[in-house]
Amino acid sequence: MSNTTARREGKPALNVTLQGIAGSPGIAIGKAYLMEHEVVDVVEKRFVAPKHIRAEVKRFKGAVKKAQKHLKGIIRDVPKEFRDHTYILDAHMMLLKDKMFYDGTIGHIERENVNAEWALKMTVDEVKSIFKKMPDPYFRERATDVVHVSNLVLENLLGTEPSNISDIDKRVIIVAHDLSPAETTQMQLEKVKAFLTDLGGKTSHTGIIARSLEIPAVLGLGNATQQIKTDDLIIVDGSAGVVILDPDEETLTRYEERKDLLEQYQAMITRSSHLPAETTDGFQLSVAANIGLLEEVVSVIDHGGDGIGLYRTEFLYLNRPTLPSEQDLFDNYRDVAEIMAPRTVTIRTLDIGGDKFVSGLELAEEMNPALGLRAIRFSLQSPEIFETQLRAILRAANFGNVRIMIPMISQVDEILEAKQALNQAAESLKKAGIPFKGNIKLGAMIEVPSAVMMADILAKEVDFFSIGTNDLIQYSLAIDRVNKHVAHLYQPLHPAVLRMIQHVVDAAKRAGIEVNMCGEMAGDPLNLPVLLGMELDAISMNPISIPAVKRIARMLSLKESKLFLEEALKRPTTEDVIKLVQDTYGPSFPKAAPFEPNQV
Repeated sequence: MSNTTARREGKPALNVTLQGIAGSPGIAIGKAYLMEHEVVDVVEKRFVAPKHIRAEVKRFKGAVKKAQKHLKGIIRDVPKEFRDHTYILDAHMMLLKDKMFYDGTIGHIERENVNAEWALKMTVDEVKSIFKKMPDPYFRERATDVVHVSNLVLENLLGTEPSNISDIDKRVIIVAHDLSPAETTQMQLEKVKAFLTDLGGKTSHTGIIARSLEIPAVLGLGNATQQIKTDDLIIVDGSAGVVILDPDEETLTRYEERKDLLEQYQAMITRSSHLPAETTDGFQLSVAANIGLLEEVVSVIDHGGDGIGLYRTEFLYLNRPTLPSEQDLFDNYRDVAEIMAPRTVTIRTLDIGGDKFVSGLELAEEMNPALGLRAIRFSLQSPEIFETQLRAILRAANFGNVRIMIPMISQVDEILEAKQALNQAAESLKKAGIPFKGNIKLGAMIEVPSAVMMADILAKEVDFFSIGTNDLIQYSLAIDRVNKHVAHLYQPLHPAVLRMIQHVVDAAKRAGIEVNMCGEMAGDPLNLPVLLGMELDAISMNPISIPAVKRIARMLSLKESKLFLEEALKRPTTEDVIKLVQDTYGPSFPKAAPFEPNQV
């Protein structure tokens, strides 16, 4: 009989293991606190007589106003630990008035003579469908924001009370179906050891906040709320994405020891994170951060980032009723540049398209948005939007060390057109007498196989390359990394991937330009000997990964890594490459960690 079955039958069960998504690293041991929501998923459909339609619309508008008042109160009273995250609640405030959300719901009420709850459900389903088609996992997760906002309105329509997470008065591990930003920012941090959710992923706001506050979290557990009860003793391993329910004494002792080791290790590597990632034979690797929000800059500095290797700018265009103005963009970019100066800030131009939810734009739905009108293709077909962003970046470059990076380059023509657009933006600023920096560096993201093959030609047109391994691996191996049926085939150490990266690096070195890597591959210490052997100039990653990667880099030799790379490039399979890493550096590599992340 399985442990899960035993629990259902009321019999004692030990070490029930639930596997989810590693949302935020760390280990927590304690009693569960199950958060139960009154709002139900099933909303009843009712037809409304034409003479009552106006009253139904008024009821919906009243529910929205009440939700706005609720959010304003949370923003006003948010604890100082969460002040860096109020931008999320601001975005939710804007969503409440977004045309697709607000006008869309009213439209359903008026056109179809249905109750406000059902109209709201129809609108949310439509918006979620748009988000779910987005190729970028970060933006797919934004569908959750729409659900969180709609739940606030739905609670008001149904007359139910929102859960109050701030009422928790003891040290617990929160277990919830999902946690909205409004709920998360009301937590008393001293009362929360960790949290688990049925929904969510690494790029959900719950995951982002957890990592920023360094609270262990496991997300996407599926049905944890059905298996865990309040006061159950549980272990949360946020590094491995594992939750252990009803642990026995041996398991408790083992995890207590691991928790102590991990905390000592994290304190130790953070103390040295400001040191350069210099190898034992003197080669210095720049280790920067990938961010998507201004508020993450603090985390970059705290974790010893040498700069920002990728600033995703898409969030500035999402969850707002109108497109951002040049001044909106400039203010944001200038703040990042000033805080990070003199460290480099690489701003990626808009990687957005018909698959993204951008208020103020009317774009056709695409069958396959990952291969459609997105990134540089979208920018070149939307010259006014592109020029607004380029002008803002050029102006912000006056306040720090800023570079521009163009995403999803697949042919040389795109870079030539982008350079022309950049020159036109600079000329327009000059004519208007607006200060800007003219000699800004321009780079190309290498994330499409055609760009790999044309790297020698592209290198003559740009100042640097940045290899985006997330898409490069996905496109090259024909694998959707979020499809559970094939995700296991998504392998950064696949020999074909290594050869492509080496080809790009060689082309960059011959042309005398800098070559960086900004994909998730860069943040995994297992890949570091290979990347170091390629002699990349810089790598960038999630800020929380920086201390460990820098520490491991200081333990390696460039000369030995080059010899290791020669051997790795000869291996025919991914398994052979991983075995080579283990044989060369030991089965427990990376040695800088106190234990393997997935060791149970």
